[in-house]
Amino acid sequence: MLFFRGENIAMSEVIGFELRGRLAIITIDNPPVNALGLEVRQGLISQVDRASWDEKVAAIVLIGLGRTFTAGADIREFDKPVQEPHLLSIIDHWDTIEKPIIAAIHGTALGGGLELALGCHFRVAVQAAMFGTPEVKLGIFPGAAGTQRLPRVAGLEHALELIVLGEPISAMKAFQYGIVDQIIEGDLLDGAISFAEKILEEKMPRRVSSQPKQGIGSPDDFKDIIQKYRDLASRKMRGQDSPHQALASVVDGLEMPYEQAVLKDRERFPICKDSDQSKALRYAFFAEREASKIPGVGKNISARAITNGGVIGLGTMGQGIVMCFANAGIPVQVLESSQEALENGIKNIQQNYQGMVDRGRISDQEMVNCLDLISTSTDYSTVADSDLIIEAVFENLELKKDIFSKLDSVVKKGAVLATNTSYMDINQIASVTSRPEDVIGLHFFVPAQVMKMLEVVRTKYSSNEAIATGMGLAKIFKKVGGVAGVSHGFVANRSRAPMVREANFLVEEGASPAQIDKVLRDFGMPMGVLAVSDMSGLDVSWRMRKSLAHLHDDEERYPYLADRLCEMGRLGRKTGSGWYTYGEGGTVPIPDPQVDIIAQEVAIETGIERRQISDSEIADRCLFAAVNEGAKILEEGIAYRASDIDIMWQYGFGFPRWRGGIMYHADKTGLPNVLQKVEEFYSVHGKLWKPSELLKNLVASGSSFTQG
Repeated sequence: MLFFRGENIAMSEVIGFELRGRLAIITIDNPPVNALGLEVRQGLISQVDRASWDEKVAAIVLIGLGRTFTAGADIREFDKPVQEPHLLSIIDHWDTIEKPIIAAIHGTALGGGLELALGCHFRVAVQAAMFGTPEVKLGIFPGAAGTQRLPRVAGLEHALELIVLGEPISAMKAFQYGIVDQIIEGDLLDGAISFAEKILEEKMPRRVSSQPKQGIGSPDDFKDIIQKYRDLASRKMRGQDSPHQALASVVDGLEMPYEQAVLKDRERFPICKDSDQSKALRYAFFAEREASKIPGVGKNISARAITNGGVIGLGTMGQGIVMCFANAGIPVQVLESSQEALENGIKNIQQNYQGMVDRGRISDQEMVNCLDLISTSTDYSTVADSDLIIEAVFENLELKKDIFSKLDSVVKKGAVLATNTSYMDINQIASVTSRPEDVIGLHFFVPAQVMKMLEVVRTKYSSNEAIATGMGLAKIFKKVGGVAGVSHGFVANRSRAPMVREANFLVEEGASPAQIDKVLRDFGMPMGVLAVSDMSGLDVSWRMRKSLAHLHDDEERYPYLADRLCEMGRLGRKTGSGWYTYGEGGTVPIPDPQVDIIAQEVAIETGIERRQISDSEIADRCLFAAVNEGAKILEEGIAYRASDIDIMWQYGFGFPRWRGGIMYHADKTGLPNVLQKVEEFYSVHGKLWKPSELLKNLVASGSSFTQG
């Protein structure tokens, strides 16, 4: 329907206007998420002005059409010159409009969406709505006065929770914080209209969120709260600048008048937006969305419905996968080889859930609900009707093939059969079934119920529907899915293995585990690579090396020191020693001089000359070894895009998002510089460092992994 626009009112395809009695209903219709692009902003200011001039209008209701109110700014505009009306200009202008403006919120009010809602005089929402200011995750802060208005509406601590940490909150919590004035039951628009009529009947004064204009207190009055969030930002987003800039903006608003604080924000915001960190974070944002686009799997390919699941094996990985199903509300049948193994696994799952209750993450009833979804058995027939079964047993190819052969004989046609192997040849596993097109890999990261990455492995047989189902499962489990081809280690582990390899070799050559790990932590990794190895258990990779010993190329250097540690029983945290020792509590790595002595012995035996090793060499060898392998993965078509590798590193290994990803980092470093180092290390360390042909070709053509 077309509504009349009065004189001097611009036409807008994305902003609607309708009169309902004495109310103007203004709608945002810019699918898919009602982003606040230029056309939306132009339409908003013109249509709200139209309502303010119309004598028949007493109040204004602003609502989003489609699935959400508005999810915020159009990020694609960030690299373009700013065009008025700026969102801040709109919000400040609405302060002067005498007629009450009511934001009616469903879906999300995130970033600029929440700032737009704060610019309204009242806010109502359905219970399922979410609110937040995630700008710090893009290397910026709420630049349309969110850092000034939110503390005035919600109080300083609640505002800092949203602004500095960037996590969304529920509508009910937003109501408790004073952000939402009423939770609407039933139809949102009907509820918003009733609320608006109530305001008019009771002659309630408008609530202008920029008040009080003179600031809200001295930072000294809030120093403990400010320090709390400064510490949280340093711990949770180590190395990232935007949370601290956001905090500084909020502090400005405590002691400065509103107008001055906003002016200072207008100076600070472009600096953040144009920073390398923000560009990397925006790259990561789009890379995550790109990962869901799979060649051959278009919108015409539907994922199969998953109404129930099955898990084979209830070890550590199996327990986590079972919790993923239960957390998603999906009944899951668990199969193990013995009743004892089932009882031990379920006991650990119960303890995990109890820990979540104790930490306030879930309620007692939520724990009960999850546990009620889990059934156990030792009989294969109990998974016969499962829509998707995930095998998560010990990494033994013959065992896995035997399990898939049994599953093939009992499980209904159309079910997806998945293996949770982290490196084995899934083509071989699929080949023992009569339905190889339904077999995929689903590589979870430890702990499976926590880590957000899910590597979906496509075999040479896998159907598009099976891959779509795997990617759909990632969404159901609230994980990020990324597709990999079959290769030893697939994409994630294969590209990371050279980092581990070089760390091992560097200890043999003279670096200490603590030095290596400090370099990587200073780079932004959450843990050092050798501390991670200790946590996982050194015997895991040791077992793999032994199983593949017949394939070892004598021209390639071998990690003898890692084997020696395992032979001595130093398997990591679980034995109290590995690359480090572990004291009381068993989780804090303590540098152990004994490792240096063992390394010296191995060096003598293998003819390695030990030396002083610089931090820069450690960083280059660990990171560029991974980059070179990533390039080979791309050459072979095991990964579709360099950005897919980056997403796996971010969510699988904790690579700092503000550096974009391992391949993006190589681009920022300069591929000619990377190739120079790779060739240098190739000349010294041999075959393992052979430069990727793709890397050489990109340098020759002046191209990059991630740009264009």
